[in-house]
Amino acid sequence: MENTDALNDRNVALAWADLQAHANNGQPLDTDAYRLAFADPEFLLRRETRGIRFQLEMLKPDLAQQAQGIENTVVVFGSARFPAPEDAQPALAAAEASGDVEALKIAQRRMRNARYYDQARLFARLVANYSANRPAADRIYICTGGGPGIMEAANRGAHEMGALNVGLSIALPHEQGGNRYVSPSLNFKFHYFALRKMHFMMRAKALVAFPGGFGTLDELFEVVTLVQTGKTKAVPIILFGVDYWKKLINFDVLIEEGAISASDMDLFNFVDTPEDAWTAIRAFYKI
Repeated sequence: MENTDALNDRNVALAWADLQAHANNGQPLDTDAYRLAFADPEFLLRRETRGIRFQLEMLKPDLAQQAQGIENTVVVFGSARFPAPEDAQPALAAAEASGDVEALKIAQRRMRNARYYDQARLFARLVANYSANRPAADRIYICTGGGPGIMEAANRGAHEMGALNVGLSIALPHEQGGNRYVSPSLNFKFHYFALRKMHFMMRAKALVAFPGGFGTLDELFEVVTLVQTGKTKAVPIILFGVDYWKKLINFDVLIEEGAISASDMDLFNFVDTPEDAWTAIRAFYKI
C-alpha cells in the first residue's frame, strides 16, 4: 500500500525545487502576503532570512545522520580531478595513438595520479571492514565532500563493502551532483561552505587528506588550525602521499621563521599506504 503522506512530502519537495529554480532564473513569484511564512520561498530566500537558512542547513543533515546512527566518521579529502584507473587507462591509450605530445603528457599525469584513487578506495574498505562487526555505537563511517575523484573513490570503497557512507556536496556554479556511491539517504547538498565545514568536523574522528588542490588545502588547514588552537578536540590528521605533501609545503620554512612550533609537526602523520593510514588512526584511539 502506498504511503500517501510520503508521496505528498515528495511532491512538496519537488515543488520547492521548481520554485527556487524559478527565482534563481530571475523570475520572482508574485507577492502573496497571505502565504504562510515557512511556505514562502521568496521570503525564505531573502537576504534578511539568511540566518534562518543557516539554521536549516545545520539541522537537516544533523537530524538525518542521527536517525541513521552516524556518530563517528573518517573524513577523506583529495582532488576531484584524479580519475579511476579504469578511466585513465583508455584515455592514455587514445593519447598514445593520437601522437599529440601535450595530450599524452596530460594522460600520463592522470594515469600516474589514478593510483591515489585506488588507495583511497582501499583505505575506505579497511574502515568499512572494521566497522562491519562492531556495535552500532562504535562504527566508523566514511564521509567525503561527495564529489568525483578521491571523494568518489572513498565513497566507492565503503559502498563496495555494503557500508553506509556520507557525502557532503556543495552547490557550485558548475553543478555536479553527489557521486553515485554515496548512500542516497546520506547524500546532502549545502549552499554555505561554512556550514558544510562544521558538518565535516561534528562527527570526525580522523581526517585523511590525499593529494589535492585548493579545496583540499582549505579543508586541511581549517582542521589543523582548529586542533592547533584547541578549538576542537585532537584527531588524527593523516597526510597521504609523503612526497606530494613535503614537496608542496615546506614545513621546515614555517618552523625556521617561527611561524609554527616544531611540536606542531606532531599534528600530522605522513603515510604512503592505506594500511599505514588506518594503523595510525587505530593507534590514536587504541582500537
